[in-house]
Amino acid sequence: MPETPEQFHERVANDLRMPPVEEWESFPFDGDMRPRTLQPPIGREEPRYGEGGVECRACEQADHEFLWTNERWRLRAVGPTGLPVVLILEPREHYAEPGDLPDALAAECGVLLSRIERAVRGVGEIGRVHVCRWGDGSEHLHWWFMARPARIPQLIGSFAAIWDDIVPPVPEEIWHESLDAVRATLAE
Repeated sequence: MPETPEQFHERVANDLRMPPVEEWESFPFDGDMRPRTLQPPIGREEPRYGEGGVECRACEQADHEFLWTNERWRLRAVGPTGLPVVLILEPREHYAEPGDLPDALAAECGVLLSRIERAVRGVGEIGRVHVCRWGDGSEHLHWWFMARPARIPQLIGSFAAIWDDIVPPVPEEIWHESLDAVRATLAE
């Protein structure tokens, strides 16, 4: 039987350790750091934005606010940010989790994840495109595409999302050119 949140907390709360991140070339910070105290489990989690499709910002947005759309999907651009391209793919209809998608839509999603990743990589000077799924802020199902610049290995891996907030934003003109390249590739 899996452990309860309380059992997990009791097991780990007093035994937190700092991984050797100061040795990692990709770690974005210098200086002494330590893990925060792990808080005990709460009675219940707060609802996410748009819970149950009610007052969902993603559902309420008009198509012209997106970089690309079709009858079932919409792709939004975030930025300009520190990374060359950051995009979010979401289904047009409100679904909360990947497992909630009907099989046909899930299959289409897999194809779209690949097409969008290739389109972002095709912008040029992109080292990798991280395709990520975080769902704690908004309930409307979405995937992130975070393009890491080529030849800057310090920005590799999961820290790319943190570096995105640290490095200055891409100049707006270059950002728009990159988005135009993605849009053109997806239109093919």
